[in-house]
Amino acid sequence: MMGYGVSYGYGMGAWWLIWWVIWAAVLVVPFWRILPRYGIPAWVAIFAAVPIGAVILLWVVAFSEPKAEHPQRHK
Repeated sequence: MMGYGVSYGYGMGAWWLIWWVIWAAVLVVPFWRILPRYGIPAWVAIFAAVPIGAVILLWVVAFSEPKAEHPQRHK
């Protein structure tokens, strides 16, 4: 009889964590760059790692006006 406490590879495992970190970075980095243009601190972009946080931030940005034009960066 198989015990219920034994795991045979049917869990989320380390790959799930790696995938989540990559996906969170894909969402957080653009918000980190965009939010300061709307007067919102860049650290708030961390909330984009959670799906509902990303949706809320999208709505806030969509209905906000940019605070000031940033000068063009010349390389």
